[in-house]
Amino acid sequence: MTARELCVEDAIALVRPVDTLGLGLVTSTPVGLLKELSNRQDWEDLTVSGGLILGVFDVFLHPNVHYRSSFYGGGERHYQSRGADIQFVPSFFRHYGLLIQHLAPRVMMMQGAMPDANGNVSLSLYNGAHLAEFLAAGRDPNRVLIVECSPHFPRTLALEGFSNEIALEDIDVVVYCDEYPTALGKDVSTSEDMAIADYAAAFVHDGCTLQTGIGAVPNLVAEALVRRDGGDYGVHSEMFTDGLFQLCASGKVTNARKPIHRGDSVITFALGSQDMYEFLNENERVRLAPVSYVNDPSVIAKNHRMVSINSALEVDLQGQIIADTVGARQYSGVGGHMDFVEGTSLSLEHTSLICLQSTAVVNGVLKSRIIGDMSPHSVVTTPRHLAGVIVTEHGFADLRGRSVKERARAMVNIAHPQFRDELADAAELLGR
Repeated sequence: MTARELCVEDAIALVRPVDTLGLGLVTSTPVGLLKELSNRQDWEDLTVSGGLILGVFDVFLHPNVHYRSSFYGGGERHYQSRGADIQFVPSFFRHYGLLIQHLAPRVMMMQGAMPDANGNVSLSLYNGAHLAEFLAAGRDPNRVLIVECSPHFPRTLALEGFSNEIALEDIDVVVYCDEYPTALGKDVSTSEDMAIADYAAAFVHDGCTLQTGIGAVPNLVAEALVRRDGGDYGVHSEMFTDGLFQLCASGKVTNARKPIHRGDSVITFALGSQDMYEFLNENERVRLAPVSYVNDPSVIAKNHRMVSINSALEVDLQGQIIADTVGARQYSGVGGHMDFVEGTSLSLEHTSLICLQSTAVVNGVLKSRIIGDMSPHSVVTTPRHLAGVIVTEHGFADLRGRSVKERARAMVNIAHPQFRDELADAAELLGR
């Protein structure tokens, strides 16, 4: 039995006023289906599981819709500011496949490319964590799997040993639409970002394997590598970014020195420009695998000279990294942050770079993002014993193998000069 082909209105009619719904994340956000879901007002008790939804949809503002999110982005922060019932569920990205099972939504929705000649739908830009739950919903007569397919989404290929597609016979309903993948605008970079990128790029040598997170600095590092001498790089990254795309397009990524998956860039999802999405279409050198594999620290550590480049919101003098909250306010999510910091900690040949500007302006007041004391509401994303190299526009602090006092003094040196005296006083209180 193959999938029923329905218009978007009829597909959304399958969702009951009292129901549970699970969504594909990031670039698996089924935009057309969510637009139609927002046209209904008859919700009595709808619980939605998702995270980092791309776009803003009024369904989440309905008083009887409850959104459980494992990662906040601009959409989630918007819903929160509007008083929506949005609740953060802490989780590693690689545990999302387990997380969704706690709710076991009756309806699952995802975005895919158009079916191929064999009746298989590519997961396109997001392999992620939910393929098993998509299949479970499609094969269960008491559940529903709805897949939105668009000709504008690229067909991507799976890493050997894994799947990156779902057969029409495992789908209950397919909806054909004309939606394009959400394209990110280019991050606005500052002189501070450029300085941070220069310090970070110095840690990347010929043949290194790269992971880059979201944001201006990781992209700037990759762009710097395009301009500089060197190459023969590899890619093993949760996220495929525009920076990695430009590095691949420049011919500097060969993956030739990787002891595993030699010749292939390994990712679990992609988010960036339309040009990058076109680059990924049927690209045999970029392979997708589930986040449970890509983000496994033991797998990360098998790569050649792994360099992980991620950001933070604050770092304290001991190297505790706050990357997903601002005080009591949820800002983003745990994602794969700790996975790559841990994976790169398993060998001296690897390096974790945590990049952040030394200050931020909060309510018109300049605040240090290198901190001596955490607020009562601070939440540590990654613990101090995993911290590697912290980079600001004032330099870098390599915390590996250093004592608490040595770490604190190194962190003071990369703080903004305005705050160094008070941070130095706080440093002397540590490690007693």
